[in-house]
Amino acid sequence: MQYPRARHDLEFVPITHEGRSMILVRDRLGLVPYGTGVPAGLLPILALMDGQRSLADLEREITALQDGRPVTVEDIERVLAELDAGGLLDTPRYQAKKAEAAAAFAARDIREPLFAGPAYPDNPELLVPYLDAILADAPEFSLGDGRILAAIAPHIDPEAGRAGYAAAYAPLRGLSPKRVVVLGVGHQILRGLYCLTDKAYGTPLGNIPADAAAVAGLRRAGGACVDPGDLQHRDEHSVEFQAVFLRHVLVGDFSLVPVLCGSPRSVLSAQSRSAFLDYAGPFLDALRGMAADPDTLFVAGVDFSHIGPKFGHDKPALELEQEAMAHDAALLAALAAGDPEAFWAESARVDDGYNVCGLASLATLAEVVSSCALTVTCHDIMRESETASAVTFAAAALTAR
Repeated sequence: MQYPRARHDLEFVPITHEGRSMILVRDRLGLVPYGTGVPAGLLPILALMDGQRSLADLEREITALQDGRPVTVEDIERVLAELDAGGLLDTPRYQAKKAEAAAAFAARDIREPLFAGPAYPDNPELLVPYLDAILADAPEFSLGDGRILAAIAPHIDPEAGRAGYAAAYAPLRGLSPKRVVVLGVGHQILRGLYCLTDKAYGTPLGNIPADAAAVAGLRRAGGACVDPGDLQHRDEHSVEFQAVFLRHVLVGDFSLVPVLCGSPRSVLSAQSRSAFLDYAGPFLDALRGMAADPDTLFVAGVDFSHIGPKFGHDKPALELEQEAMAHDAALLAALAAGDPEAFWAESARVDDGYNVCGLASLATLAEVVSSCALTVTCHDIMRESETASAVTFAAAALTAR
């Protein structure tokens, strides 16, 4: 008996095309052709395809969705064939293509800079002045005399997030750590909460080698909470953007520990600190060991609230901005107070209703970098008028007390 399952690693973006409301499908694996759109009414049907419902179940529930207009099993089978051909279903065909892509990526030694060109200059002669111009806009602030232990930076497009990148990376200029742990965001992690790679991260300013021993140690410690592969790094921008800025501002040679952090909701028994520690405790312990090394710097490459119709809200972002920014501020205040319990409580208070994609990265940072002072250096918002949606971002420095 068939139990169809839709892919859960796709992004769906509402758009208007020639006066019609459509959903643009974004597939970071590239199996769904770029620019593919589907009718908005298909999303509730895909949501029913969770691998738990049979064709008979779908026949009954889709008929109910359509106000009783009958749908037959044969109708559903035809739709399933079209969805599978389009790469929207988790089927043997999809799994085979994904395995092929994973094998090809695994054979590489370097994670190439995928967004060089589209998001920032791919020529060093242009990239260096571009980054310097961003850093020149950094606000004036004092961090005192404490050693910088970690930074919070955006991972939004560098042009859209100029203020955040400037505020995050200007304080790091001239530092010379031997190792940088980047806690990025894994938008496609399906197994576990973390995804690692021991590939060098390529940038137009030179490659940054991975600390392979540290990555292997985290893998061993993390066990089932770490995705066994590293394909998610191939198309993910959250670490790449940090690598570019780090290569520019830091002095001397350093290695990278690239960590993508997924969605807590998909793996934790509850949205709470205790559930997080139960699930990821040994992995966090291994990261704490790295944080004890004075030659290790942590960077969380995160964005905060994602609001508006593009992100599932029934209101335009403008009506949600005030509450979302206040939620961001409360999360940052909990981090500043060194209070992970308050951090999780604030997220639970709104049931992560503002879609903070950096939640796991920030929760991880809160556990491994303690006894520090946090200075927020930027808190801003990027508005997307065509979708009435917005993304908030922030920058902060964490220094030793």
